[in-house]
Amino acid sequence: MTLARWIASGGGIGHVPAAPGTVASLAALAIGTVAFWLNPHLLIWLAIVSTLIGTWAIHATKEQNDPGWIVIDEFAGQWIALLGLTHLSLYGLIAAFALFRFLDITKLGPVGWADRKQGAIAVMADDVVAGVIVAAVLFIAENLFPRL
Repeated sequence: MTLARWIASGGGIGHVPAAPGTVASLAALAIGTVAFWLNPHLLIWLAIVSTLIGTWAIHATKEQNDPGWIVIDEFAGQWIALLGLTHLSLYGLIAAFALFRFLDITKLGPVGWADRKQGAIAVMADDVVAGVIVAAVLFIAENLFPRL
């Protein structure tokens, strides 16, 4: 396996037999939670680096569509979604995961628009857009309901 394929598959997670996108999102949630707990700025770096390196890796694999084994985009999108949290809470983490997976699976609105594009940037774009939407929703919800 080349380095690009290993990165694109989320360190091999994309090759699990069932629901690789969900498994990748759960792994990203766990890693993101630890990063947020250690220093919220680490989460920003994870999101940026995974998006940039993931785009390179997907391009290097020469994939034009979004095959199920490519899950680096789920990592990036889930970490972006977590950026909407102002503090760690079980409710916030569950909401970040559930909302991100909902948008990633249903491809509603701008997520679907990004998903219909071709190329490495497009493979990343739908999950990045889903992550940004979830981050905004979480940020607004936490400011309206600070006890969550």
